[in-house]
Amino acid sequence: MVNTVIPLADLRYAAQAPRVPQHAAPPMGVLADRLGRPLRDLRISVTDRCNFRCSYCMPKEVFDSSYKFLPQSSLLSFEEITRAARIFVAHGVVKLRLTGGEPLLRKNVEALIGQLAALRTPSGEPLDITLTTNGSLLERKARALREAGLRRVTVSLDALDDAVFRRMNDVDFPVEQVLRGVDAALQAGLAPLKINMVVKRGTNDHEIVPLARHVRERWGKAVVLRFIEYMDVGATNGWRMDEVLPSREVVHRLSEAFPLEPLAASAPGETAERWRYRDGGGEVGVISSVTQAFCGDCNRARLSTEGKLFLCLFASRGHDLRALLRGTGPEGQPWTDAQVAAAIGLIWNEREDRYSALRGADQAEPGSGERRVEMHYIGG
Repeated sequence: MVNTVIPLADLRYAAQAPRVPQHAAPPMGVLADRLGRPLRDLRISVTDRCNFRCSYCMPKEVFDSSYKFLPQSSLLSFEEITRAARIFVAHGVVKLRLTGGEPLLRKNVEALIGQLAALRTPSGEPLDITLTTNGSLLERKARALREAGLRRVTVSLDALDDAVFRRMNDVDFPVEQVLRGVDAALQAGLAPLKINMVVKRGTNDHEIVPLARHVRERWGKAVVLRFIEYMDVGATNGWRMDEVLPSREVVHRLSEAFPLEPLAASAPGETAERWRYRDGGGEVGVISSVTQAFCGDCNRARLSTEGKLFLCLFASRGHDLRALLRGTGPEGQPWTDAQVAAAIGLIWNEREDRYSALRGADQAEPGSGERRVEMHYIGG
């Protein structure tokens, strides 16, 4: 018997080993859960590390120098990520989002983007591949990302005022370097580009209109600014409802400065409510992740950096896909793509996650003592 040492970090979140059906039916390009929601969007976390310490995601008092991040050997390789993505695409996924942590901290992430960009849907179409970043490394990485096959990027930017921004990222990082990163991304052709601002009442809500004005004047229609309600993700960010600024108030503040009119959703399952400036100056969006649940048409799955599949941003338990990607079946042979696809099919078919909707109806279960997955670990 061989003794296997399992790194403690691998046990951070509970995960079930997926069940592989005895007879694996091939993917048909459409996969629905118990509520009839199709699988269309896969968020892939490529690292659990970040160079910022934003209080709503990775507060410094928790993620300090003694915090144990996942060891490199635990992370899915680029080849494993690409294999998993190919299997998900066979089930109907058309959009891949690379996230983290900060995905640009993953060494040679451009190589992964190149591998993913070569994938095609069953009908032969290229995938919509995008990446979410804090922008700190974007100025020097943008050109290489575009050449590797990335088409779009989303930048997290929580304040325009430098003092507020430095305070929120908690590592004294200057806002101007992120703004230059956005410039570089646009120059490289990563457009249309989105900027996401997480709004905390009493912390940065006074930055809503100044940031909107700056985006309009500096980048115009090339950048879409979106405001996200401060979410109760994980258990380390000290979330309180009184720090949530409802999206309706964000829209009210914006419309007082720049009259708005509503826009229709651009795609099924879209999380943002869209608005257009009446003067033709572009559009903004609000993501009401707390006050207006969008669970009803959620089509997203999330793959953690070491291969755990989560079906909801607020989940406590995942499914250990790495066990299939690296493991062997009863006869000692590696699991085939067809077998892995069949296991994923079973997982999604049994999905009925709708935490935000239940929370909004005061029906969310308080939990069994298991802490929910953290934002830095699974991405937004």
